[in-house]
Amino acid sequence: MLDKLKNNLIALAPSIIFALLILIIGILLIKIVLKLVSKMLKKASIDPTATGFVKGLVRVFLNIMVYITVLSILGVPMTSIIAFIGACGLAIGLALQSSLSNLAGGFILLFEKPFKAGDYIETAGNGGTVETIGILYTRIVTPDNKEIYIPNGTVTNSSIVNSSKKPKRRVDLEYAISYGDDYVKAQRAVLEVIKRHDKILQDENITIRVGRHGESGRTLFVRVWAETANYWDVYFDLQEGMIKAFENAGITMPFPQIDVRQIVEN
Repeated sequence: MLDKLKNNLIALAPSIIFALLILIIGILLIKIVLKLVSKMLKKASIDPTATGFVKGLVRVFLNIMVYITVLSILGVPMTSIIAFIGACGLAIGLALQSSLSNLAGGFILLFEKPFKAGDYIETAGNGGTVETIGILYTRIVTPDNKEIYIPNGTVTNSSIVNSSKKPKRRVDLEYAISYGDDYVKAQRAVLEVIKRHDKILQDENITIRVGRHGESGRTLFVRVWAETANYWDVYFDLQEGMIKAFENAGITMPFPQIDVRQIVEN
């Protein structure tokens, strides 16, 4: 048996060496092809979000081709290889149904394009800036620099809020004032702060209205528009600017008040 095994190995040695050589060359060629694909995608101005997805598909396809070639060199019949791949595909499909839904979700995201790399989105209870859409996962980075990998199937089956899609956004703010203060005077103070801000779109509709009568005071609803990139600058600048504006105008912010009455029984 040992002699027979040795003779078989000697007979197969050229095929084994050739197969290893093809495997090494194939792995190197895959790296080269992926670099060329990346350059082609950049030159073709393909959405950066799709780059990682396309490269992942090309990598999987090329690896399958290389391993099929190696098995053919080793003398494995092509019909057996195809039957084996079919059986593996069926088994993997049954075992990885969720992964296949994520793969399908990746295609949906690429063709529908609800967002692209660099957009700030909220989906599946998470919010962050999109970095890439992979074969199975979408990667986003939160404002505090944490990476979150969300399955593509989960993204496509959830509502998606894209805060970067439109060129401008409305900034919604609320300011409570005491009932003893003149709300018209408070409106003028708010308007002065808005007019002085250079990042607020002055030609868009500006709303400063009493929107609620609460237990302790009135609430002014303030609505202004800004370019999407300036949203948070406008938001925080107005929040800080209103403090001084109200102080100068003598407007006071209310605090909860409770009337306590004593009932005297005869």
